Amino acid sequence: MNPKIPASVDDVEALLRRGEYVADRPLAVTIFLALSLSKPLFLEGEAGVGKTEVAKVLARMLDRRLIRLQCYEGLDANHALYEWNYAKQILHIRLAESASVAERAALEQEIFGPAFLVKRPLLQAIDDSGGPPAVLLIDEIDRADEEFEAFLLEVLSDNQVTVPELGTFKATVPPIVVLTSNRTREVHDALKRRCLYQWIDYPDIERESAIVASKVPGIEARLARLACAFVAGLRAEPLYKHPGVAETIDWAAALVALGAQEIDERVAVETIGCLLKYQEDVKKVADGAMGMRVARARQAAIGT
Repeated sequence: MNPKIPASVDDVEALLRRGEYVADRPLAVTIFLALSLSKPLFLEGEAGVGKTEVAKVLARMLDRRLIRLQCYEGLDANHALYEWNYAKQILHIRLAESASVAERAALEQEIFGPAFLVKRPLLQAIDDSGGPPAVLLIDEIDRADEEFEAFLLEVLSDNQVTVPELGTFKATVPPIVVLTSNRTREVHDALKRRCLYQWIDYPDIERESAIVASKVPGIEARLARLACAFVAGLRAEPLYKHPGVAETIDWAAALVALGAQEIDERVAVETIGCLLKYQEDVKKVADGAMGMRVARARQAAIGT
């Protein structure tokens, strides 16, 4: 085992805490197994629950380079794996226009060599000759097309990628691979089978309070609990987009910036844009019941 890889689940929990990431036990177990077995880690959950942050914390705490591939509709192999530096190739060809026939034949081979190859995230992560294995974050895989999922199978199964002109690149030591999905569509079983899966749910009030306390300097414990209780109440309502942990942190930071010692109806109304990002949701909560929401949050916070 790599000496920098945590030796137990408790070590993973301690490593995440040092990185200011408050994880529950099931997530820590899955991360430990992914690291120990050199398996890709597939994290699924609502937007803003901390999936991407797992990869960032692992890279930072294990002193690895973070390579991020942000997925989107239409993403193809050229943008994810490699492409050729066409401008450099054309310049090289022009400089060799006066070359002999034999030299031109050699030139055709040369311009499709490593010197003209532009490595994109997947090839950067696999070709680890420049240092220790990286943390490869394939973010929001559900936004990519199914064809791209199929393309990823070679990377996830064999830790290798193929460049037709140069051959196969295989990782000496597999990178730490983290895939995330907001479940805007179902990801194919073939991809999931190659990974260890973990669903990340919204944290309970106590754990979210600990997250807020670690991320928002100067916030009082009572205010953190109250803020998290209020957000938990919003998540129970039929909104188009519920606030994630990231929004809770932003709101808590806003409350501190405003010098708020308490959350009342006025503060909640004035700062609701930190939590809700759709006008339809803002209208739903601007129904005159904000005071009741605050009162319920206070009761829930006391219960924690």
